Amino acid sequence: MISRRGCVLAAVAAIVFVGSLWAFFGGWYGSGPLEKERHFIVPNGASLAAVAERLEEQGVIRSATGFTLRARFFGGGSGIKAGEFAIPPHASPSRVLAILSSDDVIRRFVTVPEGMPSIMVYERLMAQQALSGDLVVPKEGSVLPDSYAFEKGEPREAVLRRMQTAMSRTIKELWPARASNLVVKTPEEAITLASIVEKETGKPSERRMVAGLYSNRLRTGMLLQADPTIIYPITKGKRLGRRILQSEIRAVNDYNTYTMVGLPKGPITNPSRASIAAVLNPAKTEALYMVADGTGGHVFANTLEEHNRNVAKWFAIRRERGEL
Repeated sequence: MISRRGCVLAAVAAIVFVGSLWAFFGGWYGSGPLEKERHFIVPNGASLAAVAERLEEQGVIRSATGFTLRARFFGGGSGIKAGEFAIPPHASPSRVLAILSSDDVIRRFVTVPEGMPSIMVYERLMAQQALSGDLVVPKEGSVLPDSYAFEKGEPREAVLRRMQTAMSRTIKELWPARASNLVVKTPEEAITLASIVEKETGKPSERRMVAGLYSNRLRTGMLLQADPTIIYPITKGKRLGRRILQSEIRAVNDYNTYTMVGLPKGPITNPSRASIAAVLNPAKTEALYMVADGTGGHVFANTLEEHNRNVAKWFAIRRERGEL
């Protein structure tokens, strides 16, 4: 027969057990100590114990040991992922683990628009405070315009390498599918001509036509006379912000296609995949001339006489706008 004392001891033990159980579960599902949202980074290859230590250091959880023990008990400790995560205020340890095991990684992007020159790519990367490390201005034409994801604290050099790898991969993919009898003979020449096409037209539908026109000029030994090649040595591809001077048109250098036959010595910007593809498969045309049409596009002509009529129309448009 159980004595009264035994009953009391059993009751106390039951209370202690229930209390311990409540503390164990409450420590997992109860509110955490974090006062405001925090971005937390899980490094590649980090163990659960190491992550728990960092969570405790940053005030996300109360106990690294308790977090690790409960995570293993509840069976979710092996699913944490590398990346940057947003932890909301007072998130329970259970919620914290769920976040770190999810695909809700904070994604940061840096975008290189089509036709952005390398000096501006450099400035854009340097302006990203979430990146680390120094950088030199990349070689012109080596970066593929696109949006690139990066992690907080990642070296700028690493992001730039991805941009340059993307360009190398693109030209490697497109070059074998090029049309026959191209005027450009190497991938480097293709990127250089594509950079001129990129700067000369803002209409995607015109790229192949502009590429065809410049290919014709190169093939016949005509001057390319591309205005952006005048500007490049002056601004490194940035906007000039004024009209081109006659002295600049007459300037002799390795880029000015008004005073030299053939391609400039290198690209004048970072061309898009579409512009490279246009150069490698240009439109079949006899056009040798083009002039702006007032809508962002161009009017093309096969002969100088036809071109001069088009130029007269363009000047009439500019006079109506009060630009002349």
